[in-house]
Amino acid sequence: MNKLPSPNSDEYAEFYASYVQRASSKGDVLAALSQQIDEIKSALGKLSDEQALFRDAPNEWSLKEVMGHLNDVERVFSYRLLRVSRNDATPLPGFEQNDYVREAGFDSHPIKDLIQEFEHLRRANILAIHNMSDEAALRVGTASGYPVSARALIYMLVGHVDHHMESLNEKYLPPLNS
Repeated sequence: MNKLPSPNSDEYAEFYASYVQRASSKGDVLAALSQQIDEIKSALGKLSDEQALFRDAPNEWSLKEVMGHLNDVERVFSYRLLRVSRNDATPLPGFEQNDYVREAGFDSHPIKDLIQEFEHLRRANILAIHNMSDEAALRVGTASGYPVSARALIYMLVGHVDHHMESLNEKYLPPLNS
């Protein structure tokens, strides 16, 4: 796959619209997939494990938990992408992100491991997407009770990371870099 046009609004649930818009604003969504690896490594790679425990408010996730959440969602969205692109019509369930973060114990993981995990997950997704046919990218399945296309899931992968990187750059990293 060389180019991937933005999905139509009927290819994803409304609550994912901001992710799709964010990814669409990147221009080449396929290039953005790999660029985000470098963006994360650049922004978080020099943090100590102690710094990565920072929370911007008492009831917010730590920086490690945000990174772990990115990994969880990368897995969930890529599984959905696999199933939808393979024309599997079985409805896929949703998941509760707060439960996943709470149960994972990300604060005990080295931040470097969490970043490396993201890189491996994303690189595997890039290979799978690169080898996906145009026809497979247009297939539509059901996730969390809503229609979703394979190409919308690709856009959602990029938009989700972009959403959290904006938050990290605005709320988390400035206090650590001052």
